[in-house]
Amino acid sequence: MLKNNNYLSPVIILSIIIVIKFTNMSISLDIKLKRADKIYTEGETISGVMIISSSSDFKHDGICLTVEGCVNLQISSKNVGILEAFYNSVKPIQLVNITCDVSGSGRLPAGVTEIPFQIPLKAMSSKSLYETYHGVYVNISYSIRCDIRRSFLAKDLQTCQQFLVQYKLNSSNCPQLPLKDNRKSVTFELSPAKLSSGSSDAPDFLLRGYIDTVCCSITKPFKGRLCIVKCAAPARSIELQLVRVETCGCAEGYAREATEIQNLQIGDGDIPQNIPIPIYMVFPRLFTCPTLITTNFKIEFEINIVVVFDNNHLITNNFPIILVRD
Repeated sequence: MLKNNNYLSPVIILSIIIVIKFTNMSISLDIKLKRADKIYTEGETISGVMIISSSSDFKHDGICLTVEGCVNLQISSKNVGILEAFYNSVKPIQLVNITCDVSGSGRLPAGVTEIPFQIPLKAMSSKSLYETYHGVYVNISYSIRCDIRRSFLAKDLQTCQQFLVQYKLNSSNCPQLPLKDNRKSVTFELSPAKLSSGSSDAPDFLLRGYIDTVCCSITKPFKGRLCIVKCAAPARSIELQLVRVETCGCAEGYAREATEIQNLQIGDGDIPQNIPIPIYMVFPRLFTCPTLITTNFKIEFEINIVVVFDNNHLITNNFPIILVRD
């Protein structure tokens, strides 16, 4: 007499596992922009292709592209206790948010599928696009994201590609503070009598020099010259320091932080006197941007000339500078 067994035999179970294993497919998604440098200005069109690679065909519930740009503000931990209400009110500032449906639900074939796209880069109403900038407490970034929606049994696919935004040259709508184009050279002189602090431990010295301008083009090097006229103690090092000054704020208050971007040594050892020393610094990409002053935040820059003497005493001369793109 045959019995009705409500279970599968080991052979049938094994065959089911094998079928599931071989139907598991791999899918990769990528975004490739037409411009190799990935630099765009407001009003231009972002062009590129979405590259979808799959080992077998698959069903999807729609494909969309999203262009996003925002300013992320972060408050230093030492300021949180002072400005507690202010800490909670600092939110990302949205500059651009554009969503475009590329395709409705359908099926993509096996192999490589390339879908071209074009999206205009336009700011949100009453907003302006700022240049891409990576700081410590202020970050301005832009990205384009591709999403492939799938059923609840399959995981959605997503990839993101960052791009850079720069101001148009000689554009009147650049959100820079009103500046007088003062490109005259600035001379300076340092001595113990002119130091605001630390003059008691400083040796008798005299340092003279000049810088080409404090209104600097971001695409050109910062240049100048200095000379140690006299010094009672050996000068061990002369350094050129680039500093970012980031200010985040709202109605409750402001937090201002200065951090170093880069430090270049332009003199080393027992630096001889009456020998001109050139000053030359290239502004690093992404970590600098044109000087920006808005209602909620500021991005400013300074140059420090630091002289370290043999007894480890150091003196600093500070130059607030203005960066522009021209």
